[in-house]
Formats: sequence, structure tokens, C-alpha cells
Amino acid sequence: MSVKATITALIATALALSPITPATASPGSEVRFSVPGQARGTCVDAPLKITFPVPPTLGSSGAIEVRRADGTLVDRVEAAAAKADKKNIGAALSDGGLPHDFSYESIMIDGNTAGIYLHRQLEYGQEYYVTVEPGVFTGFDGVREPGTWEFKTRKRGAQGRHLTVSGNGTGEFCTVQGAIDAVPNGNQEPVTIDVRPGVYTEIVYVREDRPHITVRGAGAGRTVIQYANNDLRNGDKALSNGGPADVCPRRVLETSDLHNCWRSMFGVDASDFRIQDLTLHNTTPDGGSQAEAFRGNNERIALERVDLRSHQDTLRLQGKGFVTGSRISGDTDFVWGTGTVFIQDSVLESTDAGYISQSRNDETRPGAVFVRTKLTRAAGVPDGSVVLSRSAVWRFTHSQAVFIDTRMDGHIAPAGWAIDPNDCAQAQAASFWEYGSTDLTTGRAIDTSQRLACSRQLTAAEAKQWSDPSFVLGGWDPEPGRR
Repeated sequence: MSVKATITALIATALALSPITPATASPGSEVRFSVPGQARGTCVDAPLKITFPVPPTLGSSGAIEVRRADGTLVDRVEAAAAKADKKNIGAALSDGGLPHDFSYESIMIDGNTAGIYLHRQLEYGQEYYVTVEPGVFTGFDGVREPGTWEFKTRKRGAQGRHLTVSGNGTGEFCTVQGAIDAVPNGNQEPVTIDVRPGVYTEIVYVREDRPHITVRGAGAGRTVIQYANNDLRNGDKALSNGGPADVCPRRVLETSDLHNCWRSMFGVDASDFRIQDLTLHNTTPDGGSQAEAFRGNNERIALERVDLRSHQDTLRLQGKGFVTGSRISGDTDFVWGTGTVFIQDSVLESTDAGYISQSRNDETRPGAVFVRTKLTRAAGVPDGSVVLSRSAVWRFTHSQAVFIDTRMDGHIAPAGWAIDPNDCAQAQAASFWEYGSTDLTTGRAIDTSQRLACSRQLTAAEAKQWSDPSFVLGGWDPEPGRR
């Protein structure tokens, strides 16, 4: 029997079970329709899922519709637009105050399961049903009867300063963005969002008027937030002909930052933001353009015990940022930005030949300072193929990168630093500083005799001063009570 005939027969069997829906049918039902936490009502931000007996193929016609019990249309997801659909995430606003829509995938296939990600949240205390038109999935005749796939949402929303997220529906929200959206605009109280173990595939955006949020996972590797967002999907390359709704808010560099704020997997324009104990993975493949795992574009942003993964531009901080006890992986400028950044007790892993950091600070603030970090490499990364930091000194004349008490493997180039143009006479205001660098394996001092001529080794007194985060960060102590 063909796959199409098999699926058609299975759906006919499922329909015959009505009013028992496939979401609650016996284990023998091979096509299953589900939402998280159905027994007590699902989250208003829940993705919908269809699990097939074999991996499905997304078609090019038809749509999935969600309607209230009275038949009112709530959302329509069309197969033809699913790979590059549009929706407003996090109530994002452009520089001029216009709603900005992100490009995203509204239907994503993972193995035998198709996830459907709606354009907006549902309402509390409502009953819904879903139909699937023929053509959405190749060989699948669809779901046309209102009683086939029904579900309800919870009666009330979350309140208070502690919110929970769980992909299986046991939390108050099913997505991280859903919890972020529950924080009121203009918030001035600390809010903690606990994200339970699981993999959350979503773009997350925190608007400027939602400060004082802590997003806390269950441990790096146990709580994973991931998405393949990048410059080709939501950045300058995608929006080169964009209009006013696509212009970035809080631009630091007027021209360079025109559209690139939207391409990060997890983007924060709010101040006083902390993220702890989880993995942020921008799943854009190697060579797939700039793709931040995390972008912070305001003051007092802290990352604690996180695992940041991407290839190009993994971590971008534009204001004052602090990173501790973390792991950052990438190959090109995987720590970068215009901000003042203090990174301590962390691992920076080079996944290919390239550049660890690129600082674009100006004369008004320090750049990037790395203290007690380990510089490691993935298998196959050649000796001498990675530099500590690079800068276009013709443009960013006051670039600063400082490495103190760093343990580094042999992939670090003897010159240590790279400037454009390669002329120290044009880098007189730049600060490429180093102190106490040792070999990763032996702990012996690194030979720095071949370092870039306009870099320098700090004195012990200077190194002590620059090892103090409150000094570097202009009086902000990111770890109060821990010293």
C-alpha cells in the first residue's frame, strides 16, 4: 500500500472514533494530534503538533486553520508561506514606533512530527478546533471535521513575579516568549522566569520597556533554546530594501545597526536583564551568515553559567555586559559589539580558524576584558590559525581588547592580534593588552615576543585593576555580595 493510501486509511479510522479525538485515542492510533497539557487546558502560547507514522513532507498549498468553538476564525497558517512566514514577536517596535514582523517558520518538521507555530497567542478560557486542508502535507487528505481535533486553553493567566515555562504544558507557559510577553510594559519589579528542562525552538525578543527580568534554566544542556535566525532571514541581507518598520531601535551605529538587531536567536533591548543556567544555540549552519545566539543592547546585562553556540557573531553586547562561568563557541568574531564587556572564568572555544573577538567601542567607554578564561579549539582547528581580537582601526580607532591570566591552546597565532590596515601607525589609540598568558596544557608562560607591535603586556598593577569588574563596568558590581 502506498504512503498516501496508508495515511488516508489511518485518518478514516481516526474519524470513525469521534467524538474521541486522536489526541486522546488509544495508543494504536498512528496519526496523533496534540497540544501540551490538554487535560487541564493548554497554554495560550502552545504550538500544535501532528505526529505521522512516517516523516511528513510539507506541501505547497492549503492551510491549517484554528477556530473557536463557534466557528470564528482565529488563525490561518498557509503551507506555501510556512518556511518564511511573518509575525510580530515580543511586541517588537521599530525605531519609529512601528510594529516589526520577524520572518519565521510557522510549520517545522522534526522526525515524524510537524509543529505548527501560530501567528499570535490564543485567549484564556476558550475552546478551539483545528482543520487541516489537503495539500498542507504531501499525501495527507487533511482534517475537515470540526470534532476531530479539539482543545481548550486554561481559564486564567499567570500572575506575580515568578513565571514558569515548560514545553510539555506543566508550566504556566509553553514558550519562553510567552512568559516574556506576560511581563507588563514598563515593569520596574524583578521578575524571574524559570524554564524547565527541554528544547525550545523559538526566536525570543525582549523589548526595551520590559527591564528587570531573569530567565533561569535548569542547567546548560538541560534547558536549550534554539533557532536558526540569521542575517539572511532577519538581518541586513534580508531587509536591505526594508521600510520604516524594519529599522532597529536603540541603534548605536546609525548605519551599521540599521537592520541587524533582528537576526539574533535571543535578542534583548531591555536593561537589567539576566540569563542563567541554560544553552542558547543559534542553529544556523557554518557559513550561513552572521547569527547571534544572544544580543544584549542595553545596560547591566548579565549571563551566568550559560552555553552560547553559533559560528559567526555568537555573543553581541552593546551596553554594559557581564559573563561568568560560561562557554562561548564560534569561529568569527564570536564575542563582539560596541559595549563594555567583562568575561571571567569562562571557556571560549574556536570551532574553526578565525577571530575570537571584535570590539567596536569608542573613546567614551572600555571595550572587552577577558579574565581567567580558557581558549580551546574543536578538533581539526590548526595551530596558529586564530587571533585574540581584530579591529578595523581606520574606523574604530579606540578598539580595546584585554586578556588577563588566560590559558590558551596552540591555535592562537603568535601575533595574537589583527588590525586593518596592518599598520600600527594607524592604531595609536587602540588598546590590545595582555597579561599572564599561559599554555592550556602545561601552564607555562606563553612566548609573546612575536605579538603585534602595537599591542602590549600589562604590568601586575594594571592587570589587578583591569581584573575588577566594577572598575571596568563603571561602578556596576554584577555580583553583589559575592566578593
